[in-house]
Amino acid sequence: MNFEFLFNNFPELTITGLAFGAIYALIALGYTMVYGVLQLINFAHSEVFAYGTFAALWTVLALGGDAGVSSGRGIAILVAALVAAMLVSAAIALLLERVAYRPLLKRNAPRLIALISAIGASFVLAELLGLRDRVAGWFGLEESLSEYVSGARINRSMPTLLERKKLFSFFGYDVTVIDVIVIVAAIVMMFALDQFVRRSRLGRGIRATAQDAETAALMGVNSTRAVQVTFLLGGLMAGAAAFLYMLKIETTRFDVGFLLGVKAFTAAVLGGIGNLRGALLGGLVLGVAENWGSALLGSEWRDVVAFVLLVVILLFRPTGILGESLGKART
Repeated sequence: MNFEFLFNNFPELTITGLAFGAIYALIALGYTMVYGVLQLINFAHSEVFAYGTFAALWTVLALGGDAGVSSGRGIAILVAALVAAMLVSAAIALLLERVAYRPLLKRNAPRLIALISAIGASFVLAELLGLRDRVAGWFGLEESLSEYVSGARINRSMPTLLERKKLFSFFGYDVTVIDVIVIVAAIVMMFALDQFVRRSRLGRGIRATAQDAETAALMGVNSTRAVQVTFLLGGLMAGAAAFLYMLKIETTRFDVGFLLGVKAFTAAVLGGIGNLRGALLGGLVLGVAENWGSALLGSEWRDVVAFVLLVVILLFRPTGILGESLGKART
């Protein structure tokens, strides 16, 4: 174990771990919301995130973003990319609810069937991204859309529009503007979502449905709308995570959601699945633990650390660190 490397690079490993953890946390909010209401794991949520990354990339390309644009125009393009990523991810999440879940819920299908439906939807959505060049070819648009559909199964990179300027030094590590944006944005969005769920009328309807759907319906709560809003909110958070991921990593591919989705699910379980604040805490803890573990054991062990942490949590505290369900959240 390389304790010296961990000690010498502790500030950098911690800050970058928090940045990655913030992205995990935003994706984990989608898992937590759906589980809290339906008691189901939406394994297609990883593709909701993946489509958001491509929405951000395509928006930047469509608006002519490149490394040479002025800072003002670059920021405007990034804001447009954020909005596009959130809207596209929200649309995919609503499509999943309508096609893969609602028909099964209406028929009171077993949860295992809904889980299989989610896994199937995940593969379909991922493969559509990986075959987007052929889909465009069916409509004779492959040449006109070549900038967007070419290299369908390889990495695609987004131009750097925001310079990684140093904001301040943290024990020798130069914290950049992107580090701060990613971490602060995740905290602010989680807080806004938490307050919406706790204080708004729609949020109270979501919590009531999560606690007891039948009683909530008798009290006038539209459970179908509550489920739709749940998927919508999860999709918006995944889209924000997708934009922040592209801002930090600047590279995506058709199956980018698979590993990140599994890690986000790990973060949700770690914090206490069904708990919004737990998703944030679990994501931040997971991101830092991954970086510390890879420093000690080697970068090839990074993913192993994440899943070992999941196993340990399930063995000793299966409810997670906070372990409070959405339906029982205190006002």
